[in-house]
Amino acid sequence: MGRVTRRAFATAALATLATGSGASAVPGPRTGASPGPAPRDGASGVPGPRRATSEMRGMWLATVANRDWPSGPGLTAAQQRAELIAHLDGAVRNRLNTVVFQVRPTADALWPSPHEPWSEYLTGTQGRAPGWDPLGTAVTEAHARGLQLHAWFNPYRIALHADPKRLVASHPARRHPDWVVTYGGKLYYNPGLPEVRAFVQDAMLDAVRKYPVDAVHFDDYFYPYPVAGQTFDDDAAYDRHGAAFPNRAAWRRDNIDRLVREMAARIKQTRPAARFGVSPFGVWRNAGTDPLGSQTRAGVQTYDDLHADTRRWVRENWIDYICPQLYWNIGFPAADYAVLLPWWAEVARGTRTTLYLGEALYKAGDPAQPAAWQDPAELSRHLARARKYPEARGHVFFSAEDVAVDRIGSMARVVADHYGQPAKPPR
Repeated sequence: MGRVTRRAFATAALATLATGSGASAVPGPRTGASPGPAPRDGASGVPGPRRATSEMRGMWLATVANRDWPSGPGLTAAQQRAELIAHLDGAVRNRLNTVVFQVRPTADALWPSPHEPWSEYLTGTQGRAPGWDPLGTAVTEAHARGLQLHAWFNPYRIALHADPKRLVASHPARRHPDWVVTYGGKLYYNPGLPEVRAFVQDAMLDAVRKYPVDAVHFDDYFYPYPVAGQTFDDDAAYDRHGAAFPNRAAWRRDNIDRLVREMAARIKQTRPAARFGVSPFGVWRNAGTDPLGSQTRAGVQTYDDLHADTRRWVRENWIDYICPQLYWNIGFPAADYAVLLPWWAEVARGTRTTLYLGEALYKAGDPAQPAAWQDPAELSRHLARARKYPEARGHVFFSAEDVAVDRIGSMARVVADHYGQPAKPPR
């Protein structure tokens, strides 16, 4: 894959967000973010920080298209390591306690894997060894700083382009072209094939066996986000495996349910102390579609469009935590943070699944975003609201580069208003 600039990736992602999906940010210079002044009582209507002893305070560290790290492909091992350590130190400086590190962005690996090639985002060439072990180093250095390290995997995305010949010759997708679906200008593994489901689990669990990761983390990509005028061609797989289902959508949901259930069981077998969490798109279904859904009008519904029944996974305790991406401001008409927060709290209530909330730090200070995101206190107000719901056990911020840059001081405001005392992640 050719060089994908972080700005180009951000522009594409922001266009997708207009229809309700993925997330990114316009990058800025790499600077350290101060945690801000001492905590204040009543700042912008925010009560003084509670003395939390256990809450999630996390950030995503994205590697796809060099979004957060490394800053570009082809840096030396020493340069890559220094940048990674700087992000971990930034998490500590902002009184966070967890880093969610993307280690399999596109059917590749940020560790020496026997199943998949080294990621091109390290060296610029897929399959070329970077001369060090990023995941092994991240786990060791995170733990040395008192941080948890959650290994973030994308199960089915193969490439951000549509040309299999651009993959390294040894790539599993080239050895098994029948596993691959081209859709929306990208390559995906077909979730409807049992052999694919087994392979991607084996590839991910290799890292879980080798490293003492604190959790395995999936993001919002299961079946791909819809692309207007295009069809995800899984006809052959549906003909072969879908006869027992009333329709293709039910079969697709079952495929993703199986991935989640099987992965949960295999993680516990492989590393019993590791947790399993998912960070889905923030809307399961709109109430206009399903009375159990949220009072939203989102253009994407996870259940219908990504075929991920995230509500069921929580209610049936298939996963250890869920961190819905609530990437909208309070008062946003189509998907109001103040509406989705209590909806997710109700979903998690009475279950063994811990609820965290995904926060759109990347939007703060972005002039392309609504006026609410130009106010440094918007995210702090999110945390203040979440205190009202005991099911909400913390927040994860997208993403590490935005924690570092903190364009308008939103992260510093969160720290000042809410993170006055250290806190360990929930167990």
